[in-house]
Amino acid sequence: MRITHVSALATAFLALGTATAVAAPNPADTAREAIARAYIDALVSHDASAVPFTPDATRVEVGFQTGYSGPQLTADLENGLQYRVIQAVRDLTMSESGDTVTTRYLLDTGIAGVRLTTVEIVETFVIPADAIQSIEATITPVA
Repeated sequence: MRITHVSALATAFLALGTATAVAAPNPADTAREAIARAYIDALVSHDASAVPFTPDATRVEVGFQTGYSGPQLTADLENGLQYRVIQAVRDLTMSESGDTVTTRYLLDTGIAGVRLTTVEIVETFVIPADAIQSIEATITPVA
């Protein structure tokens, strides 16, 4: 009996990494928008190889610092359990002003293919040259 519970739990955790949608590349993106889109894509794919960060990059989420360096942010995107529940990103819009890209999108979370909640994410990326220096995120539940 115990093995059955462990097997069901293992199956559920394995399914966490099976996402259904990503922020597909868009040829109309500016260079900075493409970098922001690569980050959003990595939230779903867990492949941060296309996401450039400065060594001292930071991330602040709802007022709390969650990212302290480029290498840590890369590792989190690729291996962080907090991202394994992400099932899809949709309705992405972006705007750019100077070295800042602001994104707005819906993010679906769930477990084992079952959607649990949707939130609206607004992220502001500061990308001074060709790498993300900082990200500030706000998260709002969608009714």
